[in-house]
Amino acid sequence: MRIIFILLVIIFLCSGSCLALDWKNLHERADKTSVEESVPAVENDPGSIDSLYLLGLVYLNAHRDIEAREAFGRMLEISPQEVAAKWGIAEVLRRQHKPDESEGILDEIIILSPGFAPALITKAYIRYTKFDFDAAIRYSQRAINLGSSKVDLTNYVRANLMIAGAKGMLAHYGGIFSKVIDGTGVFPRLKKAESMQPESAAVLFGVGSFYLLAPKFAGGGNMDKAIEYLERAVAADPLFANIYVRLAQAYKIKGDTDKYNALLNKALEIDPGNELANDIKSGTCRFICVPG
Repeated sequence: MRIIFILLVIIFLCSGSCLALDWKNLHERADKTSVEESVPAVENDPGSIDSLYLLGLVYLNAHRDIEAREAFGRMLEISPQEVAAKWGIAEVLRRQHKPDESEGILDEIIILSPGFAPALITKAYIRYTKFDFDAAIRYSQRAINLGSSKVDLTNYVRANLMIAGAKGMLAHYGGIFSKVIDGTGVFPRLKKAESMQPESAAVLFGVGSFYLLAPKFAGGGNMDKAIEYLERAVAADPLFANIYVRLAQAYKIKGDTDKYNALLNKALEIDPGNELANDIKSGTCRFICVPG
């Protein structure tokens, strides 16, 4: 009886957290898996948190955020303390432009599971959109410091892209020292990311944005290259709204106002709450407008 009691206590204390996910492997599998391939596994075993997490990730990759949240919610019903599921909810909230709700969950995850890189990257994205670029760099660097053996490839690449983007913004708004120190750190990060995932929409977007926005003396200001990379990014992920905004700006510099308006409207059609699209559309220009 005592053995049975101890086992029951262990099960209670685990509260589902003992069902440790190999999240790194599941993230990498999700990048190579379609929704159609993921659904049957959940149908065959509705109680499998591995299958539910994979399905949630695949839905995120497909920009089917509502369905992703449902998958993560089902995980929490089975395993209420599952960190990966909580992150999934936080990532959906970020995409739904509810950063404060998302950060509340993320802060808890980062304290309890500091080695869970996806939470660090989502936190970095939110800090970036809130113009806290130093924090965006800090959280991204924490993910990189975990090492590529402990972080899935896509999140490792995203960490490098986030540092590049945040350094670019610091250089844009900073003085001469920031332009030298932060500005020169942008392109090497982008090229490192490109060497790891050359056909990633996020990488193509990052490099294309560099050619669009960086000054000529730093290697930017090349609209032909900007358009080339950004159009490849659209082909890689047609539902990535930010790409259309930067591509619109490249065509604006080229003098094609019709294409500029059409692409900017396309971004808002995909994601009406998109921070970058609304910033440029309104003329607020916190995220850098272009002449034309």
